[in-house]
Amino acid sequence: MASYFSARQRKQSPRVAVAQRAGLVLPILLVTAIGSVLIACVSGSVSLSFTELWQALLELLRGPPTTLPGSLLDLRLGRALTGFVTGATLALAGVMMQALLRNPLADPYVLGISGGASVGALATILFFGAFWLVDVAAFVGAITVALLLFALAYRDLRGAGSTDGSAPILLLTGVIVATGCGAIITLMLSIAPDSRLRGMVFWMIGDLSNTQSRYLPWLILGAILLFAMRNARSINVAAMHADNASTLGVNIGRLRQLLFLCSALLTASAVSNAGSIGFVGLIMPHICRFAFGPDHRLLVPAAALAGGCFLVLADTVARTVVAPQQLPVGVITALVGVPMFLLQLHQLRRR
Repeated sequence: MASYFSARQRKQSPRVAVAQRAGLVLPILLVTAIGSVLIACVSGSVSLSFTELWQALLELLRGPPTTLPGSLLDLRLGRALTGFVTGATLALAGVMMQALLRNPLADPYVLGISGGASVGALATILFFGAFWLVDVAAFVGAITVALLLFALAYRDLRGAGSTDGSAPILLLTGVIVATGCGAIITLMLSIAPDSRLRGMVFWMIGDLSNTQSRYLPWLILGAILLFAMRNARSINVAAMHADNASTLGVNIGRLRQLLFLCSALLTASAVSNAGSIGFVGLIMPHICRFAFGPDHRLLVPAAALAGGCFLVLADTVARTVVAPQQLPVGVITALVGVPMFLLQLHQLRRR
């Protein structure tokens, strides 16, 4: 597919080529996204036929469910939509973080923002046992670490840290902050009573079983997706030609700050919603970049759709493979993500 796109692109202008690719790729991904949600709705320890699915959907549209298919659909649809917005959020955060750091190995968790969320969430579980406050505490912890990083690496973010467009101080600061958060997390896990330890571990691995449908993650994703699409050309410059950004009419310092704040907000939203689910923000941008090219006008929406599909399907596997017992979805994403990433590295080396 990539070779086909490259051959077509040589025969026409880049803008037209991207528009044509988007017109082909995005509808396919959108249909795949709808299909993944439908698969999640019919799959489980009690399967639903498509006839029962349709009847249950009509029942939900009329009001609260009263039948078993309606109740199952209500639970599964909410979980699938939560998984989709979380996966799309992580994938979009990965795209923006890789553009910010100009590092293909960057992911939403590289700067320690997820560590701040974990500290907030685990402290709430350990000291208060208030699981209903976990999401709020995780979001506050992530935003606190993001603001700390912004203050410590402000010169780097505004473009004064280096001449080649990279962000070494930001990256090093993030690694150190992540290490500190990891030490605090280890301390809390070591002193946690057995009654709360399992919940803490499941939250850290990443789990969608106790998530709730909310509008805020969708609003955050939609707003930042709109920002990324409107600034896709500038993000292309930041990712590939940051050293010449000023001559190309891009304020690289301001763009870096916006990319950092957007990726931090996306990471905070995803982690507070479902815990630290690994590999989605690293693998899905790589796959989409490998398949569709590095142009962010297509990469941004493609990665968001692909990330959402991937997490929905991974969560479906997590709750059905050993049903009625459920696995943390973070385990499935890691088991799938590791070989996928190694395969991509092998193919790039052969090229």
